[in-house]
Amino acid sequence: MADLSAVITGFIRENFIAGRSDVSIDPDESLIESGIMDSTGVLELVEYLESTFDIKVEDEELVPENLETVNNIITFLRSKGVA
Repeated sequence: MADLSAVITGFIRENFIAGRSDVSIDPDESLIESGIMDSTGVLELVEYLESTFDIKVEDEELVPENLETVNNIITFLRSKGVA
């Protein structure tokens, strides 16, 4: 699979900041605090991760440590066995 960072960033760019070329995605910046995603966006992201990477995100895994930044998402995916 392509670079995880590129895949995740591409999804975020396409679904949450499409048409806004002035917005950059810092892999260590909070996607919620930066205004890129809201709580509904987190649910969309989880659905995307589950379908794209064939994983199950459990309720107890829906925490900022797993989903707040691009780098957190990558670490979380790797913990689920995604290479």
